[in-house]
Amino acid sequence: MTTSLAEMAVEVLTTADGRTKAALSLRHAASWFAARETGAPFPIGHAKPPARPARPKKPDLLDPRDVPRRRPGSPLGRTALLHAVAHIELNAVDLHWDIIARFTGHPMPVGFYDDWVKAAAEEAKHFTLICDCLEAMGSHYGALPAHAGMWRAAEDTADDLHGRLAVVPMVLEARGLDVTPGMIEIFRKAGEAQAIAALEVIYAEEVAHVAYGSKWFNWLCGRDGTDPKEVFHTLVRRYFHGALKPPFNEAKRADAGLPPDFYWPLAESHNR
Repeated sequence: MTTSLAEMAVEVLTTADGRTKAALSLRHAASWFAARETGAPFPIGHAKPPARPARPKKPDLLDPRDVPRRRPGSPLGRTALLHAVAHIELNAVDLHWDIIARFTGHPMPVGFYDDWVKAAAEEAKHFTLICDCLEAMGSHYGALPAHAGMWRAAEDTADDLHGRLAVVPMVLEARGLDVTPGMIEIFRKAGEAQAIAALEVIYAEEVAHVAYGSKWFNWLCGRDGTDPKEVFHTLVRRYFHGALKPPFNEAKRADAGLPPDFYWPLAESHNR
């Protein structure tokens, strides 16, 4: 029986099946918030997360260069696009529970844990929504190969909370704000209402996940007495492999607390 939030996190991380992992994420989040409301919350505790989360036998994980490219306008291309989104969302479930378990040695306010538990629950919901879409299209998560590099950011920042916040929510999840409107348009042109509805939920809720990263990154820099923008630039250059890719969704990034002078200096067009 789990007795701390950190142990809950490790239980999710060591669950291999995608739908089981997502259901456990939702259940543990509900337990955490129910206990918080009663005034008798679970302790944060300490637990050792795995270096890599447990994964189902499928999909086959390939080097990004080896993942087949498919035309998004075709039925197979749209299935492949949703499969890629499902893979991202499943990794996001693990990333959010990992930040909870891995950095318990850092003294953080309980609101830090509230935010990432909520984000982990929403990512589990997103994964489930996309899996439902895939199954309605005659496919399933694991039917196609997937990107093997998704966990690299977690490994690179395993000992650096500032770096984890900079790279995962403030770079990788912020990228989702840039590309999701285009994905929604692809499914709108195809008249696929279920996929549109799922992606619109993801688009709306991912803003908050980027905002959690920005909030706690700025909080840590404030506690350290450092300039958040300068620290962000240093950490992204250290841990993120390549330049950031415009066009940027500046409006949604602003909603999430990411000003342009954080990301434009790291963009491809500024590094030529």
